Amino acid sequence: MVINWYGEGCFKIQTGGLTLLTDPFDSSTGLNPARGKVEIVLKTFTEWPLSKEKFEEATVVVGAGEYEVRGVEIKGFDLSKESSDKSFKTAYFVKAEEINLCFLGHIGEYPENELLDKLEDVDVVFMPAGGKPFIDEEAAAKFIKQLEPKIVVASFIKVPGLKRKSGDGKDFAKELGLKIENEEKLVLKKKDLLGGKTKLVSLSI
Repeated sequence: MVINWYGEGCFKIQTGGLTLLTDPFDSSTGLNPARGKVEIVLKTFTEWPLSKEKFEEATVVVGAGEYEVRGVEIKGFDLSKESSDKSFKTAYFVKAEEINLCFLGHIGEYPENELLDKLEDVDVVFMPAGGKPFIDEEAAAKFIKQLEPKIVVASFIKVPGLKRKSGDGKDFAKELGLKIENEEKLVLKKKDLLGGKTKLVSLSI
C-alpha cells in the first residue's frame, strides 16, 4: 500500500491495483488538485444537495453505511453532532491488504464515544492536526491516545500555497508528546505495523 498527500484532507491510497482518493478539492484552496484515474472517492464532508463528482467511473462513497469495492471494505460513521440540514460529516474505517485505516476528515470536535467503540485495531489514522476550524489540538491528541493507532498521519495543516490560515501540526505533536516524522510518502505492509509505539507522520505534497 502506498499513500500520498495533496494537502488538506486529500490522500491518495494505492492498494491492490486500485486507487482510493479522500476529500478531493479544487484550485480555490491555493493547492494543486489531485489528478488521474481513481476507483474510489471518499467524502467526509458533504453539502446538501448532493453534487455530482467529476471522477468518471469512480465509486463515490458518501455518508454512513457499509460498502465494499473490489475487495476494499469501507464503513462510514455519521458525525451527528456536527451535521445539520445544510451539510453532514462522516468518518470512515477502511480495510485493505489487512491494514485498517481511519479517516476522520473534517472532524471539528471530540467525537461521540460510540465512534471510539466502533473503531477497533486501527493501524493508521488520518487526523486534522492544524487546529481550528477543525478539532483543536488538545482534543485531537486525547482521541488519538484512546485510539492507540500505530501511525497518525497529520492532515489539514499549513503547507506552502494554502490560502486559509492553519497551524503546522507542532502543537498537536506537543500534546501527543511525539515528534513529527516528515516523509515523502508512506509505503505500508501489515507486517511492519505489528507492535511498537504510535508515531506521528507528516507527508510532503
